[in-house]
Amino acid sequence: MIAAINRAARWLPTWPVYLLGLLPFAWLVWLVFTNDLGPNPAEALERQLGERALQFLIATLCVTPLRWTGVNLIKFRRALGLLAFTYVALHLTTWVGLDKALRWSEILADLYKRPYIIIGMLAFVVMIPLALTSSNRAIRSLGPLAWRRLHQLTYLAALAGAFHFVMLKKTWATEPLIYLALVIGLLAARLWWAQRKSTA
Repeated sequence: MIAAINRAARWLPTWPVYLLGLLPFAWLVWLVFTNDLGPNPAEALERQLGERALQFLIATLCVTPLRWTGVNLIKFRRALGLLAFTYVALHLTTWVGLDKALRWSEILADLYKRPYIIIGMLAFVVMIPLALTSSNRAIRSLGPLAWRRLHQLTYLAALAGAFHFVMLKKTWATEPLIYLALVIGLLAARLWWAQRKSTA
């Protein structure tokens, strides 16, 4: 089974991942134009985009643990990370441009009153250098070791995104807690594997 998955992964190009990854956004745009996002479409769109961003971040974190089991999807990790960044950027743009309609005083007031927004902003800011250095040219320029160290910011982005989602709900809702548990579990697995390798 694992060998079949790896053969399929080697054969499959990366562009279908981008295409499939953008389908949820296309569907959301369709719902906007058909007025099917409920009474507050801007808020619904914003939250859906944020959740997709977190899902793609978690998918990115899953690539390395899957590799420990023999499943090699490493060629798709860049696409998953860039999709996560795209959805985070769309999430932020929707909040600033549609939800807040560029009312900067209201945006600044929200940043002061709602700490979860600052945490969400942190996730976006740390993902910017990751997106900018996602090319093979950037790896050659930075060097593999420095590049890997820089891209450990993915862990911070995923944690910040998960906490942002939990705090956004203002109650102990099940779905955000599941996302947070997944992120913490994946990061704990990485730490365990690194310690195991160091003592082997």
